[in-house]
Amino acid sequence: MTEEERIRYSRNMLLANVGEAGQQQLMDARVLIVGAGGLGSPVSLYLAAAGIGTIGIIDGDNVDLTNLQRQVIHFSKDVETPKVESAKKKVLELNPNIKVEAIKGLFDLRNSRELVSRYDFIVDATDNFDAKFLINDTCVELGKPFVHGSLLRWEGNAFTYVPGSACYRCIYPTPPEEGTVPSSSQAGVIGAIAGMVGTAQAAEVVKYFTGAGELLTNQLLHFDALTMTFTKIKIKKRDKCSVCKGR
Repeated sequence: MTEEERIRYSRNMLLANVGEAGQQQLMDARVLIVGAGGLGSPVSLYLAAAGIGTIGIIDGDNVDLTNLQRQVIHFSKDVETPKVESAKKKVLELNPNIKVEAIKGLFDLRNSRELVSRYDFIVDATDNFDAKFLINDTCVELGKPFVHGSLLRWEGNAFTYVPGSACYRCIYPTPPEEGTVPSSSQAGVIGAIAGMVGTAQAAEVVKYFTGAGELLTNQLLHFDALTMTFTKIKIKKRDKCSVCKGR
């Protein structure tokens, strides 16, 4: 650790449950963020600030004007720029000591196993169910931890999977039928909600690598910003889960 890094991460290392050893764990970590939008924006920035050594960001979209209301890593000048390039630029401006791997494209069946195998922890910052279920299924199969995040209107959810805990399919066995759950482009979402979920996800990543506190395993954190109510819902691993049964 250089003297510049000791100064940069000094507030982390002052914490008794982080210290220099925990900071080194963060600096050695490789984290893949699937999605560079509303959730991926705060996750990318906070993980970079924390000193995660290698951050992978995969997204297939370009920045759109409608994104700027909640995707705070992108600026007006970035409209029509690939999101992964825009995000990489901001992350490296925040912390040039880390490595950022920008992957332009979709997270799908063609690359999911290869990508997940390259990283230590996966962040589900996607906005579609196909990707969410694929992240879950691939991580369970390969024994990789991940943190889920979702948001709509004024509400958000987060939970963490580690090998042996309840997975996403223990909560939702199958994707919802098309048209039954509206997207943010149909129902709307307040930008700050993305920040609240994304920072919770980033905190889970930091806790995982440092061993601090308790992870959101076997429980779903739900919050309603209209009443500022936070609720933890216990999740049981399903014996008949099609993915994590026996794992």
